[in-house]
Amino acid sequence: MPQTPDKPRWLMHGITSESVENYLYSILPARDEVLSEMEAQATERNIPIVGPAVGRILHQLALISGAKNIFEMGSAIGYSTIWWARAISDGGRVIYTDGDRKNATEARGYFERAGVANRITIKVGDALELLSEQTAQFDIIFCDVDKEDYPRAFRVALPRLRKGGLFVADNVLWSGKVAEKTPAEASTKAILEFNRLLYASPELFTTILPIRDGVSVSVKL
Repeated sequence: MPQTPDKPRWLMHGITSESVENYLYSILPARDEVLSEMEAQATERNIPIVGPAVGRILHQLALISGAKNIFEMGSAIGYSTIWWARAISDGGRVIYTDGDRKNATEARGYFERAGVANRITIKVGDALELLSEQTAQFDIIFCDVDKEDYPRAFRVALPRLRKGGLFVADNVLWSGKVAEKTPAEASTKAILEFNRLLYASPELFTTILPIRDGVSVSVKL
């Protein structure tokens, strides 16, 4: 794993023990030049990305499900987008969304260098509004927006996910704050509500993976 002066933001140290997490990242195969540069930029500029361990989970989910149409709510500089895009076959499509046009411009450059630009549609604006405008149903919808918006994201995403499709979300353990007896932060309360909605929904079968900051994987029944 490339060494950086500061601890990468995608190394959480709090969900699993620090020694176990260090081991998990130490055995990962090296990433290519584009992903490695993005990881370095994320560390230097404090940009939120899922990191390589979760990136591999996303890639694997797309491979297993044979996904061709993926909608990503909250894409930043496009790190997770590349993991998705590399897993789909030619003719597949990943929709990138971010509210910052500068992020989108930077992401476009990475997509071109990574050789996946032809598989990605870039949309700038509010991710939930952009998803609500979609008429097609998706094989995978990935949620990584502001945490206060997670419950609303659940309600917007579910009708736009095909049966057998996957609804995936990052940060569902929220640095362990979900275990607090009396959470004070609005973001933590929103994550708790989101997780409750996932497990209570008769339309979904959900599992939370306790890796990095927690990843939920739900299949639509």
